[in-house]
Amino acid sequence: MGCDLLRVAMAEHFLLRALTEEPLPAVVDAPGIAHTTKEPRQTRPLVTRFGPIGVMRLAYRHKGTKNLYPADAVANLPPEKYSHGLREIAAKAAVQGSFDTTVQAIADQTGQQVGKRQVEQLVRRAAQDVDRFYPDATRPKVTTDQALILSVDGKGVVMRTKDLRPSTAAKQAKADHKLQSRLSPGEKSHRKRMAEVGAVYGIDPVVRIPSDILHAKPVDPTWTKKSGPKAVNQWLVASVADSMGDVIYQVLEEAERRDPQHEHPWVALVDGNHAQLSYLQEEASARGIDLQVFLDFIHVLEYLWKAAWCFFPTGDPEAETWVLEHGLEVLQGKASQVAEAIDRQATAKELTPSQRKAVDQCAHYFLVNRQYLQYPQALEKGWPIATGIIEGACRHLMKDRFDIIGARWGLDGAEALLKLRSVWSNGDWDAYWTYHLEQEQRRVHFSQYAAEISAA
Repeated sequence: MGCDLLRVAMAEHFLLRALTEEPLPAVVDAPGIAHTTKEPRQTRPLVTRFGPIGVMRLAYRHKGTKNLYPADAVANLPPEKYSHGLREIAAKAAVQGSFDTTVQAIADQTGQQVGKRQVEQLVRRAAQDVDRFYPDATRPKVTTDQALILSVDGKGVVMRTKDLRPSTAAKQAKADHKLQSRLSPGEKSHRKRMAEVGAVYGIDPVVRIPSDILHAKPVDPTWTKKSGPKAVNQWLVASVADSMGDVIYQVLEEAERRDPQHEHPWVALVDGNHAQLSYLQEEASARGIDLQVFLDFIHVLEYLWKAAWCFFPTGDPEAETWVLEHGLEVLQGKASQVAEAIDRQATAKELTPSQRKAVDQCAHYFLVNRQYLQYPQALEKGWPIATGIIEGACRHLMKDRFDIIGARWGLDGAEALLKLRSVWSNGDWDAYWTYHLEQEQRRVHFSQYAAEISAA
C-alpha cells in the first residue's frame, strides 16, 4: 500500500510538470534543425521502483527528424522503460548475488517483476561509465611516509565458446579428449578466458626481520611476531575483455593519480608471471618510475615445499624444518645459494630426473627470478612481500561471483559485472552513480540538442 501511494504521488508529480511545462518557440537539435511543431500530452511508460506510471510531456517535431522532448532531458529519464532508480537496485543486487537472486531482490524491494534478460541489460547499462569515472574522480593522495603498492594477477572465467579468446577457442576446437564423461589427468577443457585483476594501495612501512616472517617455536616466551604493514585506500580494477597490458596501464594510471610527482617508493608484488613483469617494467620505465619489484614469498615457499617431498617421505616433520631453513636463507637474500644447495643435495642422493623434477623447477625459479627475491631490502624498508591483497581480490571479485556451478558467461555481461564489483569493492558506488547519471543525461539527452540548448 505504501509503494502504491508513492507510485500515485510520482505519477501526480510528473502530471503537474506536464501541465506547467512552458512551450518554447522552437527547439534546435544537434545538426541545427529547428523543431517548431509542438504536440502536447505525448506519453511514455516509466517503470519506477514504486510501480509503472505514464509520463506526459511536449513533443517538438520536424518532418523527417526524430522528435525532441526537452522535459525528458530536464528529468533525465532513461531511454528504456525502467527508471534509473530501478536500474540501480538491479545493479546493486547483481554485484552481490546471481541474476536469479537479483530478480527476486527487485521483486522483494519494489514489487516489480523484471525479467532476467532485462536485469542483465540494466546491469550492462549501469557499468558503461566506469572506465571514464576513475580518471575524472578525485583520488586519495599518498601520505608523507607511505609507500605505494601495486599488484596484478589473473583468474580464469568460464565463457561461452563464442566469447573465448581466439587462441583458447582454437585449442578447444582441436581438443581430442580420451574420455567422454570427464577430463583425463593433464587435459584441459579450454573453456576459460583469463581476467586480469589489479590493485593499488598505500602502506605505512613496518620494518621486519626474517624471523618475523618464518620462525621456529621461540625460546623466549615473551617474544611476539611483528605484524606486517596494513593496506589503506585499496583500489581494485578487473577486466575480462581488456588485455593484461591494458589492465596494468590502468594500475599505473591510478598510482600516478595518487603520486603524480613520484615522490614515494613504488613497489610491485607479482607471482612470477613473466608477461606481467615485462608489462610492469615497460610501463614504469616509460613513465620514469623507479619500480621495485618483488615476487610473492608465498609462491617461493610453495616451490620449496614441492622440492622438499623429493627428499622426505610424505608427512615427515623433517620436511618442515628443511623448508624453514631454506626459506629463512631466501629471506636473507641467499636465493642463488639455496638453488645451488638443493641441486647438490639431489645430485648427492642420485635422484632420477623424474624424482628430482620439483627440485630442478625450484632451483630454476630461484635463479631466473633472483633479482626479484631481494627480500632483505623489502624488509628493511618496511614493505610487504606477499600478494595477499591481490589474491583476496581475485577470490572476492571473481571466484565468489563467477564460479557459480554451471555458469557460462558472455563477454559483455561478465565485463559489466566485473567493473561494477570493482566500484562496489572500492567503496565508490555513490560517487560513481552520481557520475553515471550525469553522463546518461549528457549522452541520452543533451547530445540531441544544439550547444545553447545543452548549456541551458
